[in-house]
Parts: sequence; structure tokens; C-alpha cells
Amino acid sequence: MNRFRRLLCRLFAGVVLAVPAAGADDGLEFQGVWRQGGMIIGRVAPMARVTFDRKSVPVAPDGHFVVGLGRDAPATMTLIVTDAMGPRHYRFDVERRSYAVQRVDGVPERTVTPPPEVMDRIRREQELVDRARAVDSPRRDFLAGFSRPLDGPITGVYGSLRIYNGVPKNPHFGLDIAAPTGTLVRAPAPGVVRLAQPDLYFSGGTLIVDHGQGLTSSFIHLSAILVKEGDELVRGDPIARVGATGRATGPHLDWRMNWFDVRLDPALALQYFPPAPPTAGERTALRLRP
Repeated sequence: MNRFRRLLCRLFAGVVLAVPAAGADDGLEFQGVWRQGGMIIGRVAPMARVTFDRKSVPVAPDGHFVVGLGRDAPATMTLIVTDAMGPRHYRFDVERRSYAVQRVDGVPERTVTPPPEVMDRIRREQELVDRARAVDSPRRDFLAGFSRPLDGPITGVYGSLRIYNGVPKNPHFGLDIAAPTGTLVRAPAPGVVRLAQPDLYFSGGTLIVDHGQGLTSSFIHLSAILVKEGDELVRGDPIARVGATGRATGPHLDWRMNWFDVRLDPALALQYFPPAPPTAGERTALRLRP
């Protein structure tokens, strides 16, 4: 039994993942939970192709892939694996979630109802973020698992409906961790820095890290960014400091995760993808880190 299957069994004993339409054991493996906001890591035979939600999915040479379920993912989703034997369809029941309503008062009014003169800036900045999240790199850093980027109380959760200064806005797509301004933020998993911007209109100091195959972490409202675009990271590297920049009422880290444009829940990544034992390189970096 390989390491991936052992980890699958250890994490998900007693958890029903799904039953494929084809009953034979064809080597398809999954790790994760089919729940709105969830992330799924899979493995197929080398050279197989994968389609999920009518999208072509990047697959590594050894067959690993990752997909994501959005906040409002439908009750059933289909994954198609195509190899020399032809296509096979796997249908999964998706666990639905209920989301709380969170009222946030005291937010700078300019970030609730932006004036017309800043709309071009907002569009340009969103394009930067979208490009960083659209990168399809062959990295497989997501296989290393995820740890919390800092300690602190959770003050905001994924999916909650946000009302800012009495005005309903988009749902919140991150995990808010409260900490004093200047608290060190560390990389929750290996990756490469795709975006490092000190002052975006809504998100303030913004950092995006690519974990491979469309999976990214975003860290926002930062007071300082300690890395630059193109930097290679290992888990535990210092990457930023907590702040209250952009649309924020107090110092905290807002950690977000995406699979391309699909918003994922970092809390589920922490729960179902704990860190794997560090590699020799990571052990060296951990010894040397400040």
C-alpha cells in the first residue's frame, strides 16, 4: 500500500467519500471530503486525462491532481477519467453547508461604496489577482499538506454573508485569524510567490502563493510583505506581517485559498490535509529560519 493510500485510510476511516459509477478497482484514489468549499486530491494512472465540472484538470506525470468545490457547489458533481479503456464517470454527492450572517461595522466607508474615481484602479488590481490565481504550474506542493500560518483566535469564517456598515456585500471567502499588527505570518505549505502587492484597494497588503496545478493561497490586509514575486518557499518560512490594511476594522490575517477561480475553505484544508513529514530541505530551512 503506497503512502498516498495509507494517508487516505488514516484520515478518512469511517468517512464515506463516494462510489464510482464503475464498480471495478481501477486505481483511482481520492483524499479529501466532498463538501462545499472542499479541496480534493486525486490520483489516476499515468497518462490518464481528468475532467471535472466540465473543465480539463491538470494531471501530473505520476497521476496526481487537485480539484476544488466552490461555496455553492451543486448537490452532485461528476469527474470523468479517460484512458486507454475510454471514459469513466464518477458521480459524487456534495455535502451542503449553511452559512452564518456576519455584520461588520466601522469599516472605512470608501471601501464599502468606492467613489467612481477609484473604479479603474480596482479593476486593474483585480486583473493582477486573477492572473496570479490563473497560473497552471506543474508544481505539486499541495501534497505536503497545510499548517496554520499563525496562531490566534478565529474571527471570521469561510462562506459567511457579510454586511459592512449595514450594506450587504459578497460572502467572505477566507479564514480570519486575529493577531496584533506586526505578528509574523509563515508559509502554511511550500510554494512560489506569484503576487506581492503592498497596497491593493480592498485587500491592502496582498500576497499570493502558488502551490501547484491552480491551487493558491492568498494572504491579505498585511502590514508588511517579507518576500518578493518568484521567491521559493518551504513551510514555515516568514512571508509577511499581520496588519489592518484595505477593508478591515482591526489587525488580522485573512487567509484565502483558490483552485483557479474556485474559492476554497482553508479550514477544510487544515482539517483534511495535515502536514506531511518535512523533507530534508524543509528540515534544513526550519533549522535556519528566524
